Amino acid sequence: MTDAAASFRRTALVLRHDSTIGLGNLGPTLEARGYDVVTVDAPATDVAAIDPLAADLVVVLGGEEGAYETDQYPYLADELRLLQARIEAEAPIFGVCLGAQLLAAALGARVYAGERKEVGWLEVAPTAAGAASPVRHFAGVPTVQWHGDTFDLPEGVERLAGSPQYENQAFRRDEWLLAVQFHPEVTAGIHEDWLTAWGDELPAYGLTTERLREERASYGAPAEAASAALLGEYLDGIAARARTAA
Repeated sequence: MTDAAASFRRTALVLRHDSTIGLGNLGPTLEARGYDVVTVDAPATDVAAIDPLAADLVVVLGGEEGAYETDQYPYLADELRLLQARIEAEAPIFGVCLGAQLLAAALGARVYAGERKEVGWLEVAPTAAGAASPVRHFAGVPTVQWHGDTFDLPEGVERLAGSPQYENQAFRRDEWLLAVQFHPEVTAGIHEDWLTAWGDELPAYGLTTERLREERASYGAPAEAASAALLGEYLDGIAARARTAA
């Protein structure tokens, strides 16, 4: 930890939807930038009671829920209200997979089931805007995809990356909001947890657990390095924004 990080601590509120879909390798980067991480299990928490602006940063992780399934999962409606309050205040938010979909919904865009799940170690292609954003660190670096839902691009954001199957893979608003559909958080442990939990889905996509383990062995380290660079650059950007505002 740097002296600056030690002298000025911040709080990152993490909204988690499944114990197997955790913060992973994002955690060390947050801690290195001076964040105290507070993880909330949204399904077991009164999300409506959370002050949406109390944390310096909100991180919204993935889950099997659909952002449009608020009747089945009422806490998602509470999360959407929390995100809308932060968006109105331009308070920093980072969303991953379901988190990106919830951010798209909070910004007024449609979230819906795609034609086919996107699963495996796959590349995303940064747009011109993405090449000048933190997402650029994933150019040419395969990363984990495991989702069936997608979203229309919200108004007032920059599209940062796409893939052959789903064109909306990342977006941002200014420096304070960043959303990625892919999974930069995946560690070896998370990867194994997912293979155990959902490995029976893989044959439908021409994949096996053995193949994904081989790909993890090849791509895991570069993906984790890209993850640290992506999140670190985003956090540095919101820190610079806060200094300017002060």
